[in-house]
Amino acid sequence: VARLCVCDLLVAQCDANCCCDPDCSAEDFSLFTTCSVPLVIGDSQLCSQKAAVYSLDVEANPPERIFKIIDQVNPSIFCIHATNYKQALYLKSPEIPTAENFDQLLDKFGGATFSAEPDTWNLDTDAQNPPEANETSRYEYGVPVQTEDAFLRLPSPVVSSWCSDANPAGFLVNQATKCIRSVSVENCDSIQALSMLFYINSSILAVPKSSQMVNITVQSIVVQSLHGMRTLLSSSDVLRLPMVLDELCINAVFGVNYHITHTDTGEIIEAAAAFVLGAISKEELSIEQSFEISFTQENTQPVPLSGNPGYVVGLPVRAGFQPQGYPFPAAFLSNKHSQLTILHSTSTQDCLAAQGARAPVLFGYNMISGCNLRITAAMKCQPLAQTLLDVLKGQSFPEYVASFGNSQAQDVLDWVPITQLHISEQMISHTLQSSCQIPVSLGIEVKWTKYGSLVNPQARIVNVTATITTTTLKQLPSGRERIIPITSSVVFTDISSPAEPSYKAWPTINIKLPFDFFYPFV
Repeated sequence: VARLCVCDLLVAQCDANCCCDPDCSAEDFSLFTTCSVPLVIGDSQLCSQKAAVYSLDVEANPPERIFKIIDQVNPSIFCIHATNYKQALYLKSPEIPTAENFDQLLDKFGGATFSAEPDTWNLDTDAQNPPEANETSRYEYGVPVQTEDAFLRLPSPVVSSWCSDANPAGFLVNQATKCIRSVSVENCDSIQALSMLFYINSSILAVPKSSQMVNITVQSIVVQSLHGMRTLLSSSDVLRLPMVLDELCINAVFGVNYHITHTDTGEIIEAAAAFVLGAISKEELSIEQSFEISFTQENTQPVPLSGNPGYVVGLPVRAGFQPQGYPFPAAFLSNKHSQLTILHSTSTQDCLAAQGARAPVLFGYNMISGCNLRITAAMKCQPLAQTLLDVLKGQSFPEYVASFGNSQAQDVLDWVPITQLHISEQMISHTLQSSCQIPVSLGIEVKWTKYGSLVNPQARIVNVTATITTTTLKQLPSGRERIIPITSSVVFTDISSPAEPSYKAWPTINIKLPFDFFYPFV
């Protein structure tokens, strides 16, 4: 019963207020307000059974989930004491009528009644349903990607930081891992994990348990020097195997990036691998390897999501533009402009040096950043104002924000326009010859609401407002300078309406009952 969870709806993600979700961590539980399913039982018709009880300890800091197993007794006298007829708990596949067995089936089941005694049940289910019959002819989410010898390996740290090659790559599960590999320059050509062949020599099965193979092709090879400089090779047709040269182990695998292309029916049609090869000196006893795998459906572009469908706290707010002539916002998801960003604070706090440094806006996180602007009398007003505007908004400030974490560009109603406001404030200064307006702050307010079921609400952005505040800057005398703080901030506001009590939906009937309506009961 501890493994049952009716509110676990999202795959490999934590469902809000679902206290039995195995994907939720202690940090997630600390943010819950209640347990949507406080009691989980198995068969309610049993006289005695185990029950899983979930609750929250709100007095703890931070709040904790409380889980316990109890014995629950069914008060009904019509309950099942024991399920001792095991055959009735399973569905037997019916016999398919054929020309050979039709008369036999007609004699057995053609009458008004027929017998299904326990001794007629065939317990040899393997003979009726061989293992191959239950295998799906397609990959499903999380199923290990099979190869001709075992499965596609994605090395990862298990107990310690050392690499383990026993980690299978799950279908549609994008992963990125880093681990430490023990090496020896003298034996580097015999260490399989340092060779490109170890990662591409086994063909992938197009679908599980099939004979159709998909070869892993080499997409690109990047060579890394001892100092960390990387160079992309013009040709990736020739395999570069590790070898010892001048007390160095060259062509050792430092990183592998798999890219799998599949159909909408769960069939793998293409597999490619990009390698990073490097050199190892004899002083090094271990190296860090990085591995990554991503999946893309054929005839589609890979789109990074921030939730499915609602936004997940901590993931970037997706943004885009509406190019002229396009009927829908085209999100540039292949570069940094696919996200809503703000000014990224630097160690020097110099605004003119911080131009171009951006930080993504993470959903649910209120953020503030800034820098200091040193103004001298030699600075011109208009170029300075434009430079500050670029520092606050970036080179390409988006026009739209995706209302959901999985909004597609062609879904016009899933994109919220950004409302831009300008506020001017006066700045007290010395009485000088001339003045100009410069932007000093950018404030972004993101209003969102809970959308969908109360059991599993989804975060949806409904309004975004970007406010630029300008101030009047007086011209400074020669030789004087001033420091002005420039700030950028993001605030998330929950505008969800409180849930209405269910009893309000019932009408009130104003009638007077007879005095003996409940007789003989009081």
